[in-house]
Amino acid sequence: MLKHRGFPGRLPGSEFQFTIRRANPKGATRLVARERFRDRRPADRLADAAFLAALWQQFGDAPFERGNLDAGRLSWLFGREVVAAEDPFDPESYEARLRVDEGRARAAFPDVFS
Repeated sequence: MLKHRGFPGRLPGSEFQFTIRRANPKGATRLVARERFRDRRPADRLADAAFLAALWQQFGDAPFERGNLDAGRLSWLFGREVVAAEDPFDPESYEARLRVDEGRARAAFPDVFS
């Protein structure tokens, strides 16, 4: 499992995790597109925005390996702002390649790109 050096481990001052410490011996947690409803807590929306900002700062629109990025946090953006960068895509692989869809990310989180 690739560890992304310099990537923040969590949202400062919170319990929202951005990375994991070690690989799960049973395999990576499956990435699924989670539905974001309008009534989500402001802290959850802040965590999504901060995670997307960290992804954009670290990788830009270039493809990147999933590695030690937290599956739960990725799943809130997966299928919309973060998309598969390879075909076929294995959602249960630490080596899976992803990329930030800049157009959709700018539309959903304009504050991150301003």
